Amino acid sequence: MDPVRYTIAIVPLAAYLAALGLVNCSRRPLVTSGASEIAALGIGLLGLVFVGPIELFRPQLATVQFLNYVWLVLLAFYLLWVVLAAMITRPRLVVYNMTPDELRPLLSEAAGTVDAAFRWAGDCLVLPKLGVQLYIDGFPLLRNTTLASSGPRQSLEGWNRLARQLRANLRTAAVRPHPPGIAMLVLAALLLASCELQLARHSDQIAEALAEIMAFGWQRS
Repeated sequence: MDPVRYTIAIVPLAAYLAALGLVNCSRRPLVTSGASEIAALGIGLLGLVFVGPIELFRPQLATVQFLNYVWLVLLAFYLLWVVLAAMITRPRLVVYNMTPDELRPLLSEAAGTVDAAFRWAGDCLVLPKLGVQLYIDGFPLLRNTTLASSGPRQSLEGWNRLARQLRANLRTAAVRPHPPGIAMLVLAALLLASCELQLARHSDQIAEALAEIMAFGWQRS
């Protein structure tokens, strides 16, 4: 792979890994929505998609019509797909830097504040007045906890209220940094360094690679 394509593919991914690493190295838990997590992943994979499927299946007719602006059209098309995926996903909250056992009492406290009729059934939590039903699931590798909706009938407003209260309750919570976060930061730094090295070693190919990427792929008559 030429240095330009390599850099385009790697930089967004490295930024995503660096963000995850910083979150995991923090002493504060972070609550985010499932839609935000999908959006962040979509942006992190943007470079790989750009030099992969987008460039490979770039429609020739659109290239002829929009010229080099076709890249903006294809980028907008990809981002719209990411937004669509984020919008149609079921309600979900992700709590970084906390295990299910650590989160459970704080979640019960938040649930009791917004809905006194809440009840647990194993790992499932029901808040009948808010119209929220969820189950708690952990991801030990990254020490994350997911609050995933159970059942199709969910109240988005109820989820938003629960998320706001949970964030408020977690502001004073302190957790220990998670070692894999350091590994993510190191990996992100190595990826960025490899991009810089590629650009420095093949500086003579940069203009040629850019011209090839931006080529119209059609012959003027």
